[in-house]
Amino acid sequence: MFPFDQKLFNFIHNLAGQSRVLDFLGIFLADYLGYFLAVIALYLIFSRKNVMARYRYFLFTALTLIISRGLLTEIIRYFLPQSRPFVVLSFSPLISPDFSAGFPSGHAAFYFALAFSIFIINRRWGWILFAGALLMGVARIFVGIHWPSDIAGGIMVAFISFLISYFVLKSIIPIGLGSAQADKTP
Repeated sequence: MFPFDQKLFNFIHNLAGQSRVLDFLGIFLADYLGYFLAVIALYLIFSRKNVMARYRYFLFTALTLIISRGLLTEIIRYFLPQSRPFVVLSFSPLISPDFSAGFPSGHAAFYFALAFSIFIINRRWGWILFAGALLMGVARIFVGIHWPSDIAGGIMVAFISFLISYFVLKSIIPIGLGSAQADKTP
């Protein structure tokens, strides 16, 4: 845990339990928003008119997600295990707890990697997914299952994974910013 973690965590998490509406919103954003983000991403990938563009974007997104959530997050958690806030501070979180290491956040690593990937397809929707992933990250602090550094670590893992995928695949398949450039190539 980093020095600012406790203060920022307390600031956000102390809002929990103050309002049933706010608690419901926090639980929804922490647990269910990801499904909507994934559906949006799948729609954006598979709505490409060019079949090869669909294939490229799907391959790029899948590789980014596998590296982010499947590899880097688990490697970091193995070597740098960090207890979650509800364990350290002995309270019950608002959602079902996961007792595995919390750093980096697997949700943040996954959904920010998804947002970075979608940004390549469509900048506007990429920003929307970034906003959704950020809301989810703050909500996961609010409900008590992550420290702020867990979320920040997940964002960094997602960005590194995005860069790895981009540089590995750019010489094999054309992937460019915006939908027009990459969709034109057969």
